[in-house]
Amino acid sequence: MKGRNMTRWRDPAKDPRQEKKTDLITPEGYASMQSLLEHLVRVRRPEQSRKTGEAAAQGDRSENADYTYNKKALNGTIARIAYLQKRLDALTVVDRMPADRDRVFFSAWVTLEDDDGEEMRIRIVGPDETDNKKHWISVDAPLARALLGKPLDAEVTVDAPGGETTYIITDITYAER
Repeated sequence: MKGRNMTRWRDPAKDPRQEKKTDLITPEGYASMQSLLEHLVRVRRPEQSRKTGEAAAQGDRSENADYTYNKKALNGTIARIAYLQKRLDALTVVDRMPADRDRVFFSAWVTLEDDDGEEMRIRIVGPDETDNKKHWISVDAPLARALLGKPLDAEVTVDAPGGETTYIITDITYAER
């Protein structure tokens, strides 16, 4: 999505554009979210509280840009902490391998080949752990939905921004736990 700041966090409860997310996550993703929560609680919130207090001590808060900035940052951190606590409680950690490893299921690494012979390797993960650089896509993404349950050598057609794209599943692997 061009022009949209993808690194800015938005509270899904306040953003009507966001659909309900699947509550699945890999053990690695869960640990990463817990680590982020710990950092926010133990490091960032106390640091921002200190900075806000120092800025408040400088005098009139209504004209104090430093106070306003730090207070806004602190409130954002507090909201993020509340969201992470609630979200972590709602998540289901998928820590078992599927019985049929010859089909695409949650947490699978899937290699796809398009009509031009171009290959791409993706991993299907929970919506909270997607990462474009790593080629980790959400289980809620159209491509992931089309792949789920499909066997090796299956042909999958997906609506893409440039039109329909057809892929052949050339490899399915799962990370050992």
